[in-house]
This record gives sequence, structure tokens and C-alpha cells, in this order.
Amino acid sequence: MRRGLRAKPELRGCLKRCRHCRIFFLTHPRNAGRRDLRCPFGCRDVHRRRHSAQRAAAYYSDEKGREKKAVHNRNRYLIARTGNEQKEKRTEPKREIPPILKHVRMVVGLIEGRMVSWAETGRVLTRNWRQRPIGGRQEVLYAVRRLNKGPP
Repeated sequence: MRRGLRAKPELRGCLKRCRHCRIFFLTHPRNAGRRDLRCPFGCRDVHRRRHSAQRAAAYYSDEKGREKKAVHNRNRYLIARTGNEQKEKRTEPKREIPPILKHVRMVVGLIEGRMVSWAETGRVLTRNWRQRPIGGRQEVLYAVRRLNKGPP
């Protein structure tokens, strides 16, 4: 990372330390002045889920929230009792791009100074990833799974 920052000194402001795990990572230039960032390697998602649960608990603990929760529970009970569930349409689930790939694409784009496509990012990762999967899965899936194990 230091070699890359020597080559691109304008990215020095984009080097941030995660507020949770304290590791360094590159962020987008629009976030360069912020001090409250968490890394894209899992800390950001853990923080978002934790605070979402706290907001929901706070909302459902006051009078208005308890009434709303009672309505939700009653509707769920009535649907289950009468069997009038609406059949969900079976569609292909959207393949969500893992956050680590989004981060890799952003960092590569900053370093190269151009937009990098998703296909190009995937090709580079599969070409440079030398370890072969044990279970015979595709290389890119193995690489993404390994990168997305959780926060450091």
C-alpha cells in the first residue's frame, strides 16, 4: 500500500483507519475528510446491523410501536389461520455483488485513474488467484468467499 501511495500521492488523504478494527484501508475521495469510517471488510456491515436492531427495539418499545407490532402479529396470525397466503412468484434471485468486490473495484479505479468494469475486476481476481479450490468450485467464487469471511 505504501508503494502505491508513493506513486499516487493524491490518494494519501484517502487512506483511513477503521474506527472499529483499526486497520488501514483506502476510501473514496468524497469520504477523505471523515473520521468515523469503518472498513468494508465486515466492520461496516456489523455496525449497520447492530444499530438497525437497536432502532427497531427502541421503536417497538414505545406505545406507537407496540400498536404497530400488534397489527403485524395479528395480520400474520390471520393469514396463517385462513391459509390465504399469496403465492410468491418464483423468480431468479438477484446475484448481489459482495462488498469486498465493490471495494476492490473502487481501489483499482482510484489507483489506475479510470473506471473499472465488474467483468474486468472478476477477470483480474481469477487470473491472479493461484490457489485452487478443494471442492471444484469456480475460482472467482472461492476468492470472493475467502475475502468475505468476516471482519479482521
